[in-house]
Amino acid sequence: MRLSNQEDNDAQTVTQHKVELPSLYEVIMHNDDYTTMDFVIHVLQKFFQKTADQAHEIMLRVHHDGQAQCGVYTKEVAEAKAFKVNKYSRSKGHPLKCSYQPCQS
Repeated sequence: MRLSNQEDNDAQTVTQHKVELPSLYEVIMHNDDYTTMDFVIHVLQKFFQKTADQAHEIMLRVHHDGQAQCGVYTKEVAEAKAFKVNKYSRSKGHPLKCSYQPCQS
């Protein structure tokens, strides 16, 4: 079966759209003087799927540097993760705080 000329032309017409990748945001965990190191490790494993070793390393950066990056996500995901960590921390009696900001490229 052969396509008509019109069908040939339609089949050959390809529309290309440039798809922009979404902006990325980093989730930052901030140090405080009250949250235990064990709780920080727990949060990193629970909300950011970090291994015990990764969580320990990030926890030490938070402790020594005052803050550390927990992960990089689209804006909506970063915002949701920061919100969930803050809400969960408060519910457990900890002042642990996460924020998010555009990635520094």
